[in-house]
Amino acid sequence: MNRVHVIRHGRPAATWGGEDEDPGLDGLGLAQAMTVAREILALPQEQRPTRVVSSPLRRCRETAEPLADALGVTIEIDPRVGEIPTPAALSAEQRPEWLRQAFGGRWDQVVGDLDYVAWTNAVAAALREHAGAAVFSHFVALNAAVSVATGVAEVMAFRPDHCSRTVFEVDDDRLILIGKGREAQSQVL
Repeated sequence: MNRVHVIRHGRPAATWGGEDEDPGLDGLGLAQAMTVAREILALPQEQRPTRVVSSPLRRCRETAEPLADALGVTIEIDPRVGEIPTPAALSAEQRPEWLRQAFGGRWDQVVGDLDYVAWTNAVAAALREHAGAAVFSHFVALNAAVSVATGVAEVMAFRPDHCSRTVFEVDDDRLILIGKGREAQSQVL
């Protein structure tokens, strides 16, 4: 199978920059993880992923657990599908404003310690390598993948809701968007 299902993590117990630097899921997030696992398991066999990949962050790993358990597989950790790297000079309090500015522009305009266009391409490359998998990732990484797949330069390609599932097809060196996941109704930042 050349499809890759990319799932944004469930609702976390705390926001980024709080007391817990790597929060897990809250009760609703755990229920969302169970729901998306059932949704994926209900897919026809030829569309169902056989592997489970996750960002190293706890909220993604916990979201991935119900599906991995149901499939009887071990979660593979891939940091390339993790959170967008924040500039080292920014404090936790400064990160939300940095993200707001980034979301208002293009990937080549994001200010930071690295080339964020190259980062989007690295996210897409990781997803291409994970054809046949369900990949549990983050809001910004999903936007990076959609941007690469559609050729859109804007950072905010869409607003994936918690546990929404976006589907891509992998064709040689291309990542092709099959369908965006459910969009969030509320503000992310």
